[in-house]
Amino acid sequence: MANTPHELAEEFPEFVEKMHDLKVSDKHFVKLADDYHELNRKVHAAETNVAPREELSEVDLRKRRSTLKDEIYAYLKAN
Repeated sequence: MANTPHELAEEFPEFVEKMHDLKVSDKHFVKLADDYHELNRKVHAAETNVAPREELSEVDLRKRRSTLKDEIYAYLKAN
C-alpha cells in the first residue's frame, strides 16, 4: 500500500515541516499521527478490497479517520 491516499502530508501540505518537527519532539503528536496512519491504512485496505469489511464498519472507520484528522489539524494550528 505504498500509494495510500489521504496521507497527512497530502492532507496538510502547508504543515509538512511542522509535522516532521513534532514527530521528533512531541509524543502526543506522534500518537495522533500513528493512530491516523493505522486508521488510514485500514480504510484504504477496505476500499480496495484487500481487507473487505461490512459497509457500516467501513463507514465507521472513515468517520473515525475524519475525526482524528480534524483533531490533528487543530493541534497543528495550535502548536
